[in-house]
Amino acid sequence: MIRPFLPRKFPFIPATDVAGEVVEVGSGVKNLKAGDKVVGIVSYLTGGGLAEYVVVSEKLTIKRPQEVGAAEAAALPVPGLTALYVLTHHAGLKLDGTDKQANILVTAASGGVGHYAVQLAKLGNAHVTATCGARNIDFVKSLGADEVLDYKTPEGATLKSPSGKKYDVVIHCANSIPFSTFELNLSENGKVIDITPRPSAIWTYAVKNLTMSKKQFVPLFLIQKLAENLKYLVNLVKEGKVKTVIDSKYSLSKAEDAWPAKSIDGHATGKIIVEP
Repeated sequence: MIRPFLPRKFPFIPATDVAGEVVEVGSGVKNLKAGDKVVGIVSYLTGGGLAEYVVVSEKLTIKRPQEVGAAEAAALPVPGLTALYVLTHHAGLKLDGTDKQANILVTAASGGVGHYAVQLAKLGNAHVTATCGARNIDFVKSLGADEVLDYKTPEGATLKSPSGKKYDVVIHCANSIPFSTFELNLSENGKVIDITPRPSAIWTYAVKNLTMSKKQFVPLFLIQKLAENLKYLVNLVKEGKVKTVIDSKYSLSKAEDAWPAKSIDGHATGKIIVEP
């Protein structure tokens, strides 16, 4: 059981990411003890992170180094793991910078997953094009993006790289963009990874597979190696190679205010934190 700091996720997904201090452990716990500073993930299915105390599995909890604060750690698990998994598993990117340069597009790059995706992609020596609103262009550039498009402009709506590059991988963190728009801008074997797939995404995925298209559309449903990859991410934060950007903080008693304020309308820059 830990007393957590809590990031707020989408309104239809219970809060799952927590960081804090262990106050009690079960008899089967081997590697954690009361007083340990930790970061972990509550059940994806049931959530339960919006509470003063939460119960988490040892398998989904890691120790947090003192250099990484509770708030920045609490924002990291699901969005950070999503970005990392897409880049390393689906894009096949090596984050040590030894790979041949890939061209990557990140949509909604100022949001939770997007702001981590830009930073991780740059660690992998990728050329990153990103989309966001006009007010966040300088912010996304500060994360390392090579090109930034205002999604509300005609140029941004087409998703064309200003330098004319074709994308090898798209990390799609936004909504309501048809695959046909991406397809025009993909390299010969390019792929779009949709991190928030809707029913139409399943149809597109099926059609592309049935027609054996070289250009792929992949709905993301599962992230693997959670604890192992979370430890890797926390170390990147500790080393200053990746940063968590916190949009705003709310007390637990005002948690409901965090949702309509920015989470529901999708205008948060980075992550929203709920703290005891």
